[in-house]
Amino acid sequence: MNKSIKKEVYSFIMKEIKNPFWRTAAEYGTITISIWIMVIGIYFFKFPNHFAFGGITGFSTVISEMTQWSASDFTFITNMSLLVLGFIFLGRSFGLKTVYATVVMSVSLSLLERICPLTKPLTSEPLLELMFAIFLPAIGTAILFNIGASSGGTDIIAMILKKYSSVDIGHALLITDVLITVAGCFMFDIATGLYSFLGLAIRSFMIDTFIESFNLSKYFNVVCDNPKPICDFIVQELNRSATVCHAQGAFSGKDKYVIFTALNRPQAVRLRNFIKDEEPSAFILISNTSEIIGKGFHNV
Repeated sequence: MNKSIKKEVYSFIMKEIKNPFWRTAAEYGTITISIWIMVIGIYFFKFPNHFAFGGITGFSTVISEMTQWSASDFTFITNMSLLVLGFIFLGRSFGLKTVYATVVMSVSLSLLERICPLTKPLTSEPLLELMFAIFLPAIGTAILFNIGASSGGTDIIAMILKKYSSVDIGHALLITDVLITVAGCFMFDIATGLYSFLGLAIRSFMIDTFIESFNLSKYFNVVCDNPKPICDFIVQELNRSATVCHAQGAFSGKDKYVIFTALNRPQAVRLRNFIKDEEPSAFILISNTSEIIGKGFHNV
């Protein structure tokens, strides 16, 4: 089963869970798994190599070199402090999912340090470990974003700034990340600093790529002579809807119909095959999109 089908199965399951308790349990189970994916990347690949990029954990890497605090313990203390500030300044608008994710991450990092202490990198290949230090937290972050949660840290600072100031949050956080990475160049050797800059450059791109991949859907424009069988298949077999518009061929001058619909990837394959079999003369335009808001997709 490929990744796209797994994602669609997960989305279908989440939509079909009607019981509020089990739906909440599924959401928090997903958050827990996502955090563990991030923790593995941070603890086993980021901290031992002193890669100083990526918010609080990157800052903790620098601080651990300057003090007797370990990176895991400093992350725990900082995240818990930010949670308290979040409750003070944001009150009820502070998301419960973010609180849970922050606590799970902080506790997991501290527990790993005591259960499986590391004194050196797992391998002698820093570039290979950098890839895992970027990839695992990026995919975990993307999953959290997709279900309306975050891992806390600098996200909490961003929420506070957004509420009480007009500061450009994106630029402020980027400048902070760059300063932390620059500090890493002075605290560690130049090679580690350059790896950290590479990680900083790739990280955001990978998160955006994962988010778009998770949400990728297919948008159909179907020009045909007889829209009824196609619309019946969309409604009855795919459990989706469509919009039909009357049109006219520019060259032939004949009456045509244009069907607009948006589907997930497995559904798109089924519709394309159906049209090829049932309406071979139809003209089909299929576009990729990751921004569909409405019933059956994402809410505003």
